[in-house]
Amino acid sequence: MLLNLIHVFIIVFYCFSVLGYFYDFIQNNQKVNRWSFWLLSIVWILQVTFIILRMLEFDRLPLMTIFEGLFFYSWLLVTFSLVINHLFRVDFLVFFLNVIGFALMAISIFAPAGDISPQLAELLIFELLVIHVVVVLLSYGSFTLSVSFSIMYIVQHQMLKQKKWGKRLGRFDNLTKLERSSFIFTIIGFPLMLTGLILGIVYTWITFDSVPWFDPKVVTSFLVLLVYGGYLFQRVVRGVRGYNLALFNAGAFLVLLINYFLSNAFSDFHLWY
Repeated sequence: MLLNLIHVFIIVFYCFSVLGYFYDFIQNNQKVNRWSFWLLSIVWILQVTFIILRMLEFDRLPLMTIFEGLFFYSWLLVTFSLVINHLFRVDFLVFFLNVIGFALMAISIFAPAGDISPQLAELLIFELLVIHVVVVLLSYGSFTLSVSFSIMYIVQHQMLKQKKWGKRLGRFDNLTKLERSSFIFTIIGFPLMLTGLILGIVYTWITFDSVPWFDPKVVTSFLVLLVYGGYLFQRVVRGVRGYNLALFNAGAFLVLLINYFLSNAFSDFHLWY
């Protein structure tokens, strides 16, 4: 049970670290970068603890199963990331390394093998399935906050355009802050959605030996990721701002609603949320 608990903490801290590095990748925020570095350091300590405990428990080097090999590979990537981040400050490389490392960590955790008991493996997979659901729902919540700010932007923009002055207009924040708040919550939601999809795909692959790529839920989930990726591309790369970007965000949220409600009605396997 101790190893199981360590696994859960590793995936949670690793998830938040990747989220922080993604935010820094988009916003160039050194404070968030430092927090992500310390979270990644905690992940490294937990991984080392797990390796030592497993070595003591089975009296051998924990490198003999696929599970152990993937876990050790993920630990190496975390180690490289910490060294690079400390010595060379190549932040973008650290971000991409940790996306790969997190994917490997997810695979290793969802595919326990070898000396792990079937009961522990079943419990671990269930707990990580819960994490998958929670992470995706958190992304939905973040996207909902994002579109709320965009709707406020659209309403205020129309009121200003029609010169409807009054107390109601004063209850809105200024357009710049509304647009920026919408953007920040999209930055938070996107990596959460990506993380949730990675966990969901690996779980489905391990549990059912295949992934139903053409299932409506799977297709629309990737469509949501693609649309919000388009929003970030428009905002960060092309420098689009203002009313049109707010409309784009509102349209992206409609795709999210289709993903949540309509695809669930037609999905053959996705019954968790």
